[in-house]
Formats: sequence, C-alpha cells, structure tokens
Amino acid sequence: MSEPAYLANLIAAVARGDTAAFDSLYESVSPKLFGLILRMVRTRPLAEDILQDVFVRIWTKAATYTPGAGEPMAWMASVARHRAIDALRARPALRQVEEPYENWLENIADPRDGEGQMMDASILHHCLETLDETTRACVVQAYCEGFSGLELAARHGKPVNTIKSQLRRGLAALKDCVEQNG
Repeated sequence: MSEPAYLANLIAAVARGDTAAFDSLYESVSPKLFGLILRMVRTRPLAEDILQDVFVRIWTKAATYTPGAGEPMAWMASVARHRAIDALRARPALRQVEEPYENWLENIADPRDGEGQMMDASILHHCLETLDETTRACVVQAYCEGFSGLELAARHGKPVNTIKSQLRRGLAALKDCVEQNG
C-alpha cells in the first residue's frame, strides 16, 4: 500500500474514533508537520503547542477529509500551515525577519514535507525567481511568515488592494509556471 493510501486509511479510521489509528497517524506524520511548523514560527515551544493543536484539529475534522480532493499529507500540512499562520498573526513580533529572503525557498518547499512532494523544489525556485522582487517578497511573507494584506501594505508602502492584486497575480503566475515546468 502506498503512503498516501495508508495515510488516507488512517484518517478514515480516525474519523470513526479509532484511537490506535490516531496514534499511528501521529507517529507517521508528526515529524514532518513539526518541521513545517518550526520553519514558520522559528520557536520550538510554540511549534510544539501548534503541533498539538493541529492534531486536535485532525482528530475533530478527520471526517471532512475527502481522498479525492487531494493527498492526505497535503491536507494535514495545510491544517498545520494555517494554524502556524494564525499563531504568527497573533504574535507579530515573531514575524520580524531580519533578512527578508533568508531561506525563502526552504520556507515554502522542503522535499521532506508532503507539500514538497507536490512539486519539485527546483521548479518552485525557478518560478519564484520569475516574479518581480516585490511580488516575490509579498508571496513569501504572506505564505511563509503569515503577514496579512494590511501588514504587507504597511511594510511595502502600498495600498492594501494593490498588495492583494499583486498576490493574486503572483500566485497565478506561479501556478502557470509550475504547470508549464512540472
């Protein structure tokens, strides 16, 4: 059985309240999810708290996972990413980045993550490099650092709607580039 099928079966069992399946799921994916969260929030105690919250969400929302909608690891990584962004938004001091592009690619795709399996990191790197510097900065800061549109507008000295448009265009360009090069 493939890893995605194995994880999908575990999630289905968790949805039925199977605690042994939950334990197996935790053992299988917690290191990957923890790595993703830690790269985003950069503090181990906070990452540990978020990971616990992520697994509470997985336990309570397992029935909402639909295998046909995407890979199970991508679904769980999405839950983790959203919880980490929520934590970053609640603690603006954690988002202060001294070097804005330091490790930006690693913050988006790590080949050890389920999300990283969805695309080759070299393709993502190439596609991000095709964006202009401001758009790339906004995309990375929004999706890796958890900055809101309002915060990005203040940071870059542009109107919120301009930032939102820039993010939309940037993400559309990334999607097109990844599809063409993937």
